[in-house]
Amino acid sequence: MSFSFSVHLVIMFLYLLLLTVIVTGQAQKVPGQLKDDSCVCKINSSIWTFPAARFLEVTTQVQTCENNLDEFHNKVSTQNVDLPKMKATLKNLTARLKRFEYLQTSGLYNALHLQQLNQELQKIHLAIRETYIHNPQKAQNLLDELSQAKSDVEKMYKDDTFNLETMKKRLRNLNNRVQTSRTIANDFRSSCHQRIMTNISSPIVTKLNSVSKSYISGAWGQDASLTSKQLYWEHCLVSGHKHGNTIRIYNSYEDFMGNKNYKDEPIAASYSDKNAVQGSGTILYDNTVFYQCYSKAEICSFNITTKTTKRINLDGAGIDNKFPFCYYSCRDWTDIDLEADQDAVWVIYATDENHGNIVLSRLDPVELNITHTWKTHLFKRSVTSTFMVCGVLYATRYVNTYQEEVFYAFDTLTGQEINTLSVPFEKVAAGIANLNYNPADQKLYLYNDAYLLAYDTFF
Repeated sequence: MSFSFSVHLVIMFLYLLLLTVIVTGQAQKVPGQLKDDSCVCKINSSIWTFPAARFLEVTTQVQTCENNLDEFHNKVSTQNVDLPKMKATLKNLTARLKRFEYLQTSGLYNALHLQQLNQELQKIHLAIRETYIHNPQKAQNLLDELSQAKSDVEKMYKDDTFNLETMKKRLRNLNNRVQTSRTIANDFRSSCHQRIMTNISSPIVTKLNSVSKSYISGAWGQDASLTSKQLYWEHCLVSGHKHGNTIRIYNSYEDFMGNKNYKDEPIAASYSDKNAVQGSGTILYDNTVFYQCYSKAEICSFNITTKTTKRINLDGAGIDNKFPFCYYSCRDWTDIDLEADQDAVWVIYATDENHGNIVLSRLDPVELNITHTWKTHLFKRSVTSTFMVCGVLYATRYVNTYQEEVFYAFDTLTGQEINTLSVPFEKVAAGIANLNYNPADQKLYLYNDAYLLAYDTFF
């Protein structure tokens, strides 16, 4: 390579020298005379005065060019030596990290997540103390199990062993057992004769929403409170199938079917107001609208009578289409689903910490605080929709354009999961925006693209 550079430099130098002489030289006519059989000429050499100044300038440029080329050559030579070393280092690093590939994609491999495990252990410890204050023996059994889990986490941290999947599963199951036994009254089931759903009727109500066929996302139903006047309501997302700021209220079934005598209650001042509705997971319970707050991992409640809004943060909840319902075709803006049963409002969502699986939280509808939280093994994006019946979470999946199927149930009173159900029901379009159960009339209410459907249920 250096020989090639030198040849190029010599050629460049000669070319520049020749160019200098040609440009600066002057053609002259020289007279002569014959003397002693010879031609004698007198030449004034000053006519070819060598342009020393220009020559020095060109020489400097050539030298600079040569230095730059030498520097470039040295860099190339150095890189030719270093690149194989770098490649070998990367290959070795890749081989060392190969065994952590799954843990890396699951976000479970670093010390921060071990610290989060310790925080979760502390929360479960506190919950056990609060729950079993009058049952010390049962509390001690759970505390012993928790102590063993804590010891295992400390060992993982000490030994730099980051196989956390099994540990997280243990803590999830332990947490669910504690949540199930915390504060739900023993006679909770007595007011709910329903066990596991066995059948769903053909649609007993089928109509288009009252706004426009183009509004394919929204929710509808009756007020889910057993003590409230059974108002019918309808909520359409009219801003990009994402946002809404009003809810339409009907005083009777006849008014609803006739699309008359309704009132559009404003929930927020505009579609982009901080209290506007985001997503189709809305529910009406005891004259109060519960929904996801605009662009936040928060739940809002809007009381229609007092016109007041409350908010509560939903820690870790994925939003903005991170964990939508997505079994066949993803339904945008369904990250958070609100449901209601006899005496509670439920929020269904997913978190990174639970690997995108469904998390179920029970809300006090008056104080708007979370009283219980369960973590399921059901991946939220593998589900079309969910609803709650008497403390049991149900999930559906797509069968075809005109049929859906309930295939999964999680019982908060026992912590048991069932994924072998097969309860089909009809629909009139492929997409489901919202599905909710009403304990007052024991009906399912479906927002099926732009259509509103209702069903009888059997247990």
